[in-house]
Amino acid sequence: MRILFTGPAAPSHVFPMVPTAQAVRAAGHEVLFASPQPLEPLRQTGFPVVEIGDGRSVRDAFEEIVGTEAHYAQPDLTQAEILEIGAAAFALASRSTVDDLLAVAAGWDAQLIVHDSCLASAQLVAAKLGIPAALQNFGLSSGLEMAAALAAHFTDLYEKHGVAAPAGSTPLNIVPASLGGDPGGLRMRYVPYNGGGVVPAALLHRGTRPRVAVTLGTVLAGVDGLDAIAPLVAAAAEVDAEFLLAVGDADPAGLGSLPANVHPLPWVPLAELLRVCDAVVHHGGSGSTLTGMQAGLPQLLLPQGADNFMVADAMAAYGAGLRSSSADVDTALLTRLVTDPDLRAAATRLRAENDALPTPAAVVPDIEALVTARP
Repeated sequence: MRILFTGPAAPSHVFPMVPTAQAVRAAGHEVLFASPQPLEPLRQTGFPVVEIGDGRSVRDAFEEIVGTEAHYAQPDLTQAEILEIGAAAFALASRSTVDDLLAVAAGWDAQLIVHDSCLASAQLVAAKLGIPAALQNFGLSSGLEMAAALAAHFTDLYEKHGVAAPAGSTPLNIVPASLGGDPGGLRMRYVPYNGGGVVPAALLHRGTRPRVAVTLGTVLAGVDGLDAIAPLVAAAAEVDAEFLLAVGDADPAGLGSLPANVHPLPWVPLAELLRVCDAVVHHGGSGSTLTGMQAGLPQLLLPQGADNFMVADAMAAYGAGLRSSSADVDTALLTRLVTDPDLRAAATRLRAENDALPTPAAVVPDIEALVTARP
């Protein structure tokens, strides 16, 4: 079986596809990824990749939609307003991928398209070619709702290609039902894929004090810098814990002189870092949240933009996370993150819910049936 995976050029959207792609390839199926630039994050997965689109970045599309320089943090907008802008921007970025994706899917004779909700061309192509489709969710939010929001910006292209409506797409959920996803479809265990990287030997075992990982994901720090964690760094000095700043290539110089218990790290795959940590602080990105869930760690979420606010609310409602603005982080809050037994117990329960779900490998027969069971 030939399975085509496709999504926007953003690690937070394509990385959740990788464990599914690994599982179907291990079962003997052919896998190809189709993605706009930049292709480097996908090259590192070991899968073949074909480029689609005109080379413009998602950030270019966001700046065209908002009419100014793009920022990740959007504190003055509601969650609904942020998602509406996101749908318009991702739809704009998707427009140049339609013809290329049609050519790839037809030329490679794809039998199933597994797609992200934020590549609007995927369901158009699936419908035009009569190929079954599966929507790989990347987090807690409804992928079907986001895909429908993008399709509303694609009506002219559906008319141009003589397609009445988006293809029906089976959701592939990667969170326990208690956290969200789409009803129906398939549900599998979240297995982290955070990209490759060298793990320092000192991070192969636990430290003598509690460790708290601090990350801003793959986008925020590069766009807005490290302002979101500046109050945290100042408050950390009085907490009995080590704070590990996993902020990739972002320059920590703007944070000033760091307290003795705050340490910047080189790029480390987040799942490996969290394995030896006791808590995690992040912006509410889906990858950071779910990797923290898989590790069974209490989380402090500092939502900035994208779907962060919805994710932070869901984690707080479950009891496995604390929600705060960046400005309100203080020593008492960080101490609670490390020491609250109820928070840790909820995080342990959430990890157990994830572990109880079938692995991606166990779901492969159900994915195969999306093709073989068609009339």
